Amino acid sequence: MAPERRAVLLLLGLAAGGQALRLWHAAPATPPGQLSLVASPSPSGPAAHRDSSLALARPLGAAERIDLDRAPALEISRLPRVGLRLAKVIVADRTSRGPFGSLEALDRVPGVGPGLLAAIREHVRFSEPPGPLPAASAPLARAPADLGTPARLPILNLNTATAQELERLPKVGPALAGRIVAFREKHGPFPAVDSLVRVPGIGPATLALLRGMVAVE
Repeated sequence: MAPERRAVLLLLGLAAGGQALRLWHAAPATPPGQLSLVASPSPSGPAAHRDSSLALARPLGAAERIDLDRAPALEISRLPRVGLRLAKVIVADRTSRGPFGSLEALDRVPGVGPGLLAAIREHVRFSEPPGPLPAASAPLARAPADLGTPARLPILNLNTATAQELERLPKVGPALAGRIVAFREKHGPFPAVDSLVRVPGIGPATLALLRGMVAVE
């Protein structure tokens, strides 16, 4: 056999072997003649997460209402002026203290004020009744009869009382009275007595003690 012909056959054999090796490396587990299908994206992948976020970020419809007693944080974050961080705070408060039941009770959440309540009023609903008042709120604090003082302190208007007047309330000293007045001047009038828990230093126990001694007008 001529050397030229032998060289041509060698080159053709090398080319065929290289093509076969490339096909075997690309799909080693696929039998000859069988089609290989490309896997579809996972429903829980980044694209699905993005589509879910876009759906939840859509504007509220004219008649759409968010149930603040049941909705998750992502859905609550669609409300005007409510971001995801505040929505998570709302859900955490609901989990620890029970359903709100009314727009007024939502004011107990830190970060919620009169302006936000007015902005979301037409976009929310409540599917649960308001939770019961704390058991400690039933009895009213009374001054001892042997001190010659009145049996009950006069009811103070939280939106007009001075710091000196607030100091006379149980558990309220000069420092806490000053914080109540400062909070009122910064955030506006208290919409409800329960709003006192937004003042640093006032917790559920103090609020229960003051209930019946203060009011808002």
